[in-house]
Amino acid sequence: MQRKADDAITVHELDNASQVAWDLFVERCPEATFFHRAGWKDVIEKTFDHKTYFLYAERHGEIEGVLPLGHVKSRLFGNALISSPFCVYGGVAAASSTARHALENKAVELAENLGVDYLECRNTDLRCTDWLSKDLYVTFRKKLSTDVDENLKAIPRKQRAMVRKGINNGLKSQLDDSVERFYEAYAQSVHALGTPVFSKQYFETLQEVFGNVCDILVVTKNGNLISGVMNFYFRDEVLPYYGGGTAAARALKGNDFMYWELMRRSCERGIRVFDYGRSKNDSGSYSFKKNWGFEPKPLNYEYKLIKSKTMPDLSPKNPKFQLFIKAWQKMPYGMTKRIGPYIARGLG
Repeated sequence: MQRKADDAITVHELDNASQVAWDLFVERCPEATFFHRAGWKDVIEKTFDHKTYFLYAERHGEIEGVLPLGHVKSRLFGNALISSPFCVYGGVAAASSTARHALENKAVELAENLGVDYLECRNTDLRCTDWLSKDLYVTFRKKLSTDVDENLKAIPRKQRAMVRKGINNGLKSQLDDSVERFYEAYAQSVHALGTPVFSKQYFETLQEVFGNVCDILVVTKNGNLISGVMNFYFRDEVLPYYGGGTAAARALKGNDFMYWELMRRSCERGIRVFDYGRSKNDSGSYSFKKNWGFEPKPLNYEYKLIKSKTMPDLSPKNPKFQLFIKAWQKMPYGMTKRIGPYIARGLG
């Protein structure tokens, strides 16, 4: 039977009038994540000055699918249309296959019109069978018990011992209203890894845009900063997203204590899923998360090549970036905080 014209799916771009409907759809769509929220449009445009295209598919005035896209153009890292830049999850979140296909087709059309190297969708599951994909990343998610002690017992013995050492070292945790202390711990941590730091403005914007679904947990000893983490909350999930520690954190087990404290606090407020986020296969963060008893689940990032002949390789293991990483680690810390944000905006 032929579908009536007024029953067809139409694709539109997010504006101020459609933000509420967009977020209501994201809240109830099983495929949607925190990174599909409309607020990311403001975050990406205000902080990084990248053009965004937040597309939604509509039928009879009701949203049936969303696709947040950002155009990231960099001399160092290439020219791409990404769903979603600076996020671990993305791609189409839809209530129907019709809406999904309409959004994917529109994204390909947009990528071709923009003349990008490739279109990237950061899907959790394979969606586009005729696109290329890679399994560079995995994600770590685990259900929390309703009982704090049960969550502690569920941590494997060796890692649980690290948590207890942090407790015995007299570490304390607290929520901060400001990004100041967290940013210092984060910036020191990424400098040690040889990674360009994001601007402080980025984290202030995240805090401003996401309000009460974003908080900062800071760990101290005798009032001195040890580590900090910025967290997002979505449905019944907590996502520790950006974190780091000072030079003292390793010896004091500051990061071990910090993530346990977040887990404990989340349990007490009724959060039921702890999303440790993505890690590269066989990396240090991959091992750290596995030590907590979390099992990795492959992330299926998919690519539609437009001008490029091959998929991008932005992994730190790429020989192209090894000299840069080593040089960055040796650069004076203060200089990395001034220069880093200009480079990091192109990472996406």
